[in-house]
This record gives sequence, structure tokens and C-alpha cells, in this order.
Amino acid sequence: MKCNLSDICVFRKGKVEVANLNTKNYISTENMLSNKSGITDASSLPTVSLTQEYKNGDVLVSNIRPYFKKIWHAQYDGGCSNDVLVFVPKSNTDSDFLYYVLADDDFFTYSMATSKGTKMPRGDKTSIMQYAVPMVDFYTQKKIASVLKSLDEKIELNNAINENLEQQAVGLFRSWFSTFSLSPNSPRVNSEFGEIPEDFAVVKVGSLPMLVTDYVANGSFASLKANVSLYQEPNYAYFIRNTDLKSGSFGVFVDQHSYEFLSKSTLYGGEIIISNVGDVGSVFLCPKLDGRMTLGNNIIMLRPEDAHLRYYLYIWFKYHQGQALIQGIKGGSAQPKFNKTDFKNTSVLIPPKDILTRFHEIVTPMFEMISQKQTETAHLADLRDTLLPQLMSGEIDISNLDI
Repeated sequence: MKCNLSDICVFRKGKVEVANLNTKNYISTENMLSNKSGITDASSLPTVSLTQEYKNGDVLVSNIRPYFKKIWHAQYDGGCSNDVLVFVPKSNTDSDFLYYVLADDDFFTYSMATSKGTKMPRGDKTSIMQYAVPMVDFYTQKKIASVLKSLDEKIELNNAINENLEQQAVGLFRSWFSTFSLSPNSPRVNSEFGEIPEDFAVVKVGSLPMLVTDYVANGSFASLKANVSLYQEPNYAYFIRNTDLKSGSFGVFVDQHSYEFLSKSTLYGGEIIISNVGDVGSVFLCPKLDGRMTLGNNIIMLRPEDAHLRYYLYIWFKYHQGQALIQGIKGGSAQPKFNKTDFKNTSVLIPPKDILTRFHEIVTPMFEMISQKQTETAHLADLRDTLLPQLMSGEIDISNLDI
């Protein structure tokens, strides 16, 4: 039996003063992560005095380009942009259940099908509230939500473990390569980095031993579209974009023809990927997925010839002086960016081989564990998304489940 979405929730209408918000509790489409991966901190606050409010327990959904599947179950009060819809459960509806109703892929498909606009489609609020949802009693709602929430809690735990492991590696890096605690040699003065140990080398990025030195994918997304077909269902190869790396969820694919067109940007896992347009300076280690992978657009890829450089360079560019150097070559007004020539001319401080090898040997098990947790998380997310519609439809019997 079905009812309309309007029977189980309403849109929140209140406002909140922007002066009372911060980058953690202000939500916009920019800091919502795709593929149901939650949120990150905002880069800035709006310039208006009032904005849409949300409360703990509300469900926030980006109303721009619904196919990105941006959704978050609020864990505290705050404010959001007008492009974010705020759903409030009615008294007959469990808050977790409402979240999973809206996290169902069918909801995003429906929202896209009833959206308005082509270049920047927006969900139609009237149509959204006519979305058909299962009519189940409150106790059954809680049962359904408990099954799915157990998977999401495991995903959150994996993400927390990975963050802790990475910060351990970063802490070791800073100890060894910021204070130079392992280098007994007399310091020398370098024009870019100040005092550095005598046995540390200053090397231009373009001179590093790389299998791929400076790859930037084929221009803008617009120029790719003529030659590349993208799919939301599994196809020949994964199409890895900045937004996917940021969310840790991968759901866009290309066919064999598109893959061959992008063959220069084949990924194998472990590459250092840096965004050079838009979210400038975002740095990722490419995961190793089950299947072929190719790179999206506006991305610089580094694949060190010497494997001992992989984690060193990753931390250098994401957390250390490399980040400041990237921001220093950033330009553009409407859309921040930097070009690959300027990037190749930035310098990297390279430790002696013995210290670099020791560092690599210590942090490699940490990053291997991170990779294992990422793979497990991807499988958990797939399981959740498979179970969700089956639980909602009643295909899976949970009548004997105790909560």
C-alpha cells in the first residue's frame, strides 16, 4: 500500500540568522557530497542576513542536479542554502525511516524525471511531495531503518578509522620532514624553503621521476562530452571524477569506445590526483576498484616511477608545503584554477633515499589498511543500496526482526 510523501513529511519553512552559523553547520549544494556520502565543511558563508534553517533529525536533500544524490540526515541544528530542501518527519514517521525513503535511488530518479531545466535541473517541490512511498506502521518503519542504519554506522566507523590512520602518517611526516628530526647534517639556506638539511634535495615537480609527469585530463567537461558517453549504471570502466574521490563513492561509468578515447588516463590505483579547476588543491590517492578505471576532467595525475615517493608526495601536496605552493599559483576569478606549466615549475623537498625508504616502509601498512577499509565500505554501500528498495517494498520479510 502506498501514500504520498506529503503524508509522512513537510518542508521546513523557518529562517536562521547567518551570523549564528559557521562553516560546520552551514550546508549548501557545494559542501554536500554526492552518492549519499553526507557533508563536509563549507568553504564560506552566504552574504545574506537570513537563510533556510534546519533542525536535528531533519533530512536535507540538494535540489540541484538530483542525479548527484546529495543527502544528509541532520545531526544538529543549522542553516542551509535555498537550493537545499529540508524535510521534517510528521508525527507518524520515524526520522531514520524518512531518511532512507529519500535516500532510495528511486526517489532521485523520480526527482530527476519531474525536475525543471536542462543545464541545471531542479527538483519540482510540488511533484516531489507526490512521490509514492510505502505505507507502513511506525514500528515497521523503525525495523527497516535499523537494518540500513547498521550498515551506515559500519561505513562511518570505517571512515573514522581511515581518518585516524592517515593522520598518524601525517604526524610522522611532520616530525621527520618539518622539524627534520632524523637529519643530523648541518642546515643550508634555500630561497624557497629556508633552512633545510644539507642532504635534502629541492626538485621541480616536472623533474621528478614519474611514469606520468603532468597529465591533465582533456580540458573541460563540455569538450569531453562529444567523445565520452557517461552512464549511471555499470559499464566498461569507472569514470573517476573529483566529486567521486571526495565522497569515496563511485557510480559513473564509460563504455569501451569512451575508455579507448581516454586511454591516456587509465588508472590502476595508487595514483596521486590533484584538482586543478574549481576545488583547487584537493588531493586524493586513487583507490583500486574492482574493474577498469579512467580519469575525469580537470585533474592532474602523478604516478611516481619510484614507489617510495607515493605516500611522501601525497602528504606533501595534501597537508604540507605543496598545498601552499598550489594555492600560490591559483588564478581565475569566476572559477579558480591553475595550469600544469606553473605546477611543473613548483618545487618539492625530497629527503635522502634511506630516510624516504624508512618512511615508506612505516606508512605503507597504514595506507594498505585504508585501502582495505575503502573496499569494504564500497561493498557495504552497495549492500545498503540493494537492500533499501527490497525492504521498502516488503520483498524482504522483517516481521520476526526484534529491535
